[in-house]
Amino acid sequence: MKKILLFSLLIGLLVVTGCGQQEATTWSKIQNKGKLVVGMDAAYRPFEYHNQNDKIVGFDVDMLQAVADQLGVKLVIKDTAWDGIIPGLKAKKYDVIASAMTITEQREKAVDFSNPYFNAGQVVAVLDSNNTIKSVDDLTGKVVGVQLGTTGDLKVSKMEGIKKIKRYGKIPQAFIELQNGRLDAVVNDLPVTAAYIMKKPNVKIVGEPFTSEQYGIAIREADDKLTKKVNAAIKKIKENGTYDKIYNKWFK
Repeated sequence: MKKILLFSLLIGLLVVTGCGQQEATTWSKIQNKGKLVVGMDAAYRPFEYHNQNDKIVGFDVDMLQAVADQLGVKLVIKDTAWDGIIPGLKAKKYDVIASAMTITEQREKAVDFSNPYFNAGQVVAVLDSNNTIKSVDDLTGKVVGVQLGTTGDLKVSKMEGIKKIKRYGKIPQAFIELQNGRLDAVVNDLPVTAAYIMKKPNVKIVGEPFTSEQYGIAIREADDKLTKKVNAAIKKIKENGTYDKIYNKWFK
């Protein structure tokens, strides 16, 4: 009986030790190779996309570069199709995913996430010359455009005091109406609005997102040490002002 108990304890220790080594493996490899390999579907402007020189650029790229700098390693990007991006992570084709990925309960069953680094919720956009609307609270008495059936439509429909809501089949129609002076503001999700503004600099986002849709960096479930390192890096770049500079570059 004692031999069986001793054998069980030894097996337990080996399992625990093995798990601890597995948790440290990815971070140790990153340190040894001196690079953080990131899976990214570079087809979602302005977070990650190919510029005219076929270089992958965007908010996520700059943010991950700042994270890599904090970790003291080189950033390496692997352009990966969205439909295979999580399987690729689980197959260890890269260390993490950073690709404007929303943290959802369904995805959390497959991967772990860093602390949220971006809120892609609904925002208010106005003409650059408009200084009267500074946030969602200033939409009272205004004519507001939304895309029919979207989160923006649902949220604006519940607001009191809006003069008129104009609904469009596609959001570009709303922005055209805004530029033609038929709307005071457009309510839409931040990423799509930011992408539009990159092409139309006479439109601006005002205030902060007033709904929540958080993006996170996806990490394999066993890589707890790497998750802690990434979270610490995100915290640091937010504290030292680096994050704000990157945000303002792409969304202000």
